[in-house]
Amino acid sequence: MNFIQTIAELETVYGTVSEGAKLKVSDHLTPLYAKWISTSKFCIMSSVGRDGTDGSPRGDDGPVVKIVDKKTLLMPDWRGNNRLDSLRNIVEDGRISLMFMIGGMNDVVRVNGTARLTKDKELCRSFEYKGNYPTCVIQILIDRVYVHCPKSLLRSKLWTIAGSLDVPTIGEIVREVSQNDLDDTQFGSDFPKRTQKTLWS
Repeated sequence: MNFIQTIAELETVYGTVSEGAKLKVSDHLTPLYAKWISTSKFCIMSSVGRDGTDGSPRGDDGPVVKIVDKKTLLMPDWRGNNRLDSLRNIVEDGRISLMFMIGGMNDVVRVNGTARLTKDKELCRSFEYKGNYPTCVIQILIDRVYVHCPKSLLRSKLWTIAGSLDVPTIGEIVREVSQNDLDDTQFGSDFPKRTQKTLWS
């Protein structure tokens, strides 16, 4: 099997970049990019650190990020599993990419930039939700923002898959990976219900 070794070879394989693909990139939030992102309740956050890369889903009951200005976003870090994969990467490296999605929409908006963490109490309290507060807040400084074509979502029919899918549960996956070395109370049948109770705390 032959692999592509150089950028020149890669560009030869794919050809010229379309003019629209060049023009859609901005180094700041334009009014319409800001409107799109402020509507999104979900994004994938990608980061890189000494142990490699990480992709983390992020969601909120409302905008997943708060827009501070044309170059700055804020994202509350709500309670998770305390693995801290993304947060470790941010502390170590800082490079970050966000892929914003809106349910039912096939377009995607992407942001590339750098991030840092703050545990500033006043800022954390500004994200109060039903008496709960994020442990820290991620500040994202924007380098580039651009809309992504909908082909991948259209091909996958992401929002139109009908019927129930036969996929393993998180408990089944963890039991398989751990070779059954798992306390069933962690991922039992009531796990989805317990998760609802700890979404914000």
